[in-house]
Amino acid sequence: MEISEIYNKDVYTDSGQYLGEVRDAIIDLEKGEVSRLLMEEWRNPSRDEVKRIVQGKSVLFKNIKNIGDVVLVSTSAQATRQEPSSAEAADLISR
Repeated sequence: MEISEIYNKDVYTDSGQYLGEVRDAIIDLEKGEVSRLLMEEWRNPSRDEVKRIVQGKSVLFKNIKNIGDVVLVSTSAQATRQEPSSAEAADLISR
């Protein structure tokens, strides 16, 4: 599956909570993999904006259970929303 096929899909938790619609993704270029899906687009965000979007409007890709008509995300251990590490936030802002 190509990342472009995920854009505009609705995102739900496995308990049925609607989180939003996929608008963007964060790609880890060193690992060659998607690290997060974002439910809000960003353009030249500030450090605070990056933190707000990543904390409140993103899901870790590793917590996705299934991608079909919708994106299904695990709710175990608050997996749907996790604060970015300092290194991740700094890296995102520098790009």
